[in-house]
Amino acid sequence: MTFEDSQMLLFDQPAAPARRLATDELLAGIEAFDEFGARTVRDELTVAGHGTVPVFINEFWTAGQRQASRLHEISYRACFKPQLPRFFIERLTGPGDVVYDPFSGRGTTAIEAALLGRIPWAADINPLSRMLAEPRLHPVDLAGVVRRIEAVDFQRQVDCPEELLVFYHPETLQEICALRAFLHERSASPEWDPVDGWIRMVATNRLTGHSPGFFSVYTLPPNQATSVTAQKRINAKRNQTPPRRDVPELIRRKARKLMKERTAAESQNLRAAAARARFVTGSADATPELPDASVDLVVTSPPFLNAVDYRLDNWLRGWFCGIETDQLPIWQISSLEKWEAAMERVFIELRRLLKPGGLVAFEVGEVRHGEIRLEEHVAGAAHRAGLTPLAVLINAQEFTKTSNCWGVSNQLRGTNTNRISLLRKSGQG
Repeated sequence: MTFEDSQMLLFDQPAAPARRLATDELLAGIEAFDEFGARTVRDELTVAGHGTVPVFINEFWTAGQRQASRLHEISYRACFKPQLPRFFIERLTGPGDVVYDPFSGRGTTAIEAALLGRIPWAADINPLSRMLAEPRLHPVDLAGVVRRIEAVDFQRQVDCPEELLVFYHPETLQEICALRAFLHERSASPEWDPVDGWIRMVATNRLTGHSPGFFSVYTLPPNQATSVTAQKRINAKRNQTPPRRDVPELIRRKARKLMKERTAAESQNLRAAAARARFVTGSADATPELPDASVDLVVTSPPFLNAVDYRLDNWLRGWFCGIETDQLPIWQISSLEKWEAAMERVFIELRRLLKPGGLVAFEVGEVRHGEIRLEEHVAGAAHRAGLTPLAVLINAQEFTKTSNCWGVSNQLRGTNTNRISLLRKSGQG
């Protein structure tokens, strides 16, 4: 029996019922939760046409930045922490169950599901999502990454956009452009393999940031790229010029960190998951590639109205990966009514995909200074789509590194709590 065959058998075993909690047991456990020293506070939310659902408020998973697999250390705007999907995956699924995220982003749910021995499915309208998530399902060794990097002619003369010199030293930009050309050529050939995917993922993640570990001069946090004009202002204000960065060395360094502390069992789970993972590049409300009644659990977070401009934030990553982000039909919805209608379409599609009794953990945050509680609109849209609202979990924590970086007070501005609507597909269809 080959290694791959043995791992497929892992997924072919019946899911362990002991790892799944019945809905009533889950809600009782949430209400009694006190793992971080505080008891859960209970409230209620009224859903039109449905009645009331319980609201549970506590710190349900740690606020620690580094208490998860290092594989998650790929930055993306407005991503949630891996502890969020883990909380639900561990309680509501067993090994071999399908866990799906229709707004995949950097792939947090998919990676966490794979690490836990579940089958990850993911969808996102931006092809960048798959480029950042799928390589991490394929454990590669650092020696292979180093050999492939050594095969790149970083002195190759290729066209480079001069406007990017506001971010990069001329020699650094030359190396970035040479690597970009190398990867584009590999991706169009049969030679492309998981090592190439790893290098593209890591390089994409290193394009901009605010420490010497990135290719760029000091700029915005690594989950977003400012415009050329704005970077000129930053450079002038800080009296800075882009320093020389060693592109191949920074890729090696970041790859080494991502691979650090991964156990043999996690590597086995990742390989097994990769064989049955599905990545769809498309809209969350229309995924005909995925079959009916096939998903056990959905854990996801949609765009919070137009709070984040994913096109603008990813423009530089798009350039490196050959994606025209300004042409992507990414939802930028300012109207609450239109947002709720879009979520209803998503829930109709999720109801099609879920197995009877399947569950959805749908995370939203506070927007517009906390004046809008999106979870109230989620519950109504889900009910109209045929899903049953079960509860709302509000995970209240200290503010994060990002909000500190922006000088944002957690109690006054921004998205400061995870607000998860727990929904169920009832009946037989």
